[in-house]
Amino acid sequence: MNLEWNADMLAFQHEVRAFLDAELTPEMRAATAGMTSVYAPPSLSLAWQRILHKKGWVAPSWPIADGGCDWSAAQRYIFTRELTQAGAPPLSPMGLGMCGPVLLGYGTPAQKARFLPPMLAGEELWCQGYSEPGSGSDLASLQMKAVRDGDDLVCTGAKIWTTHAHEADWIFCLVRTSRLEKPQLGITFLLIDMRSPGVSVRPIVSLSGEHVQNQVMFDEVRVPIANVVGEIDDGWTVAKYLMEFERGGSMYAPSMQSRLGALARHLAATGQPKGMNGRIAAISVDIAAMDALELTFLAGQSAGTAPGPMASAMKVIGTELSQKLTELELEAAMPYAAAFQPQLALAGGPIPGFVPPADGKGVGPPYAAKAILKYFNDRAGSIYAGTNEIQRGILWQYLGRRNS
Repeated sequence: MNLEWNADMLAFQHEVRAFLDAELTPEMRAATAGMTSVYAPPSLSLAWQRILHKKGWVAPSWPIADGGCDWSAAQRYIFTRELTQAGAPPLSPMGLGMCGPVLLGYGTPAQKARFLPPMLAGEELWCQGYSEPGSGSDLASLQMKAVRDGDDLVCTGAKIWTTHAHEADWIFCLVRTSRLEKPQLGITFLLIDMRSPGVSVRPIVSLSGEHVQNQVMFDEVRVPIANVVGEIDDGWTVAKYLMEFERGGSMYAPSMQSRLGALARHLAATGQPKGMNGRIAAISVDIAAMDALELTFLAGQSAGTAPGPMASAMKVIGTELSQKLTELELEAAMPYAAAFQPQLALAGGPIPGFVPPADGKGVGPPYAAKAILKYFNDRAGSIYAGTNEIQRGILWQYLGRRNS
């Protein structure tokens, strides 16, 4: 078996590296190296997105006619790996990775013309309105209502755990437009302008001290019927399609390989703690297996296969493996990890109530300061995008149908 890239892919790899060398600034690389969240601050991610957009490389999997690259699985794999190894900031997935694919699949020509160009250009930031205070893993129990009034839907209710809602321009929401025999029926997928009268945002501060998530309140917010994606009352079909991209749309392995390399360099420089070589070797094998799985997944998508239950498997394996890696990173930080020093890292959002030292310095190496913040932030990985218990249930149902 030949595992080497062919001449065309090697030429593409060199083109990507040359672009990154020319466009990715040292400040961006340094900021990315200090990130503790899966989300970069919008000021960082949008700045990089605009650079990629100018090159035409902002949406590798989208059709060319819609502003994407329509790259093969191999090109997307190479591109993602080169971005990670170069230290490029991650882009916000809410628009490009979630709402964008939904509009490509279910949007009207008018919706695509209105929303896709500013989404690609980084001119409008998106957030996701799925979970509610009483509807998380059981998403079909959502209660935010939308009542038709002429050419509008009047929306009342709340969404929670909404990433970057305090900075977003638009939110894609699931709302209840009817009460039918099954809870999955009567749900509608709706695009809402965050500047609409009646929308308010309340911050939620996480264990790591960051303000990234929010609760969003809707008080009789009027939204044009033209902003419904798909059919009224059939939003569950659209939502399931989106969740496949949310759960399987990330590539975990390149980032974890980069983090494992940083961990190995830290241990080589400090010589402490002892006895971690075997555990590092074991997790490196797991990450390599994840890498192969992601390449297989990308190949399927390039062939036109929907993510399907494979997305659930990817989400479970990727998030739990990342959490396991944070435990090793925390152990390597030793006592320095006990100090709360976000000024030595880059949080996913502002940290209310924290005033960093005037000189920006701290106790111990920056690696240790980042380890504890990353550990706390990663606890959410097995909960967001549908808990891992829910993903295992989806896989069990799928295997049961295949074997019946």
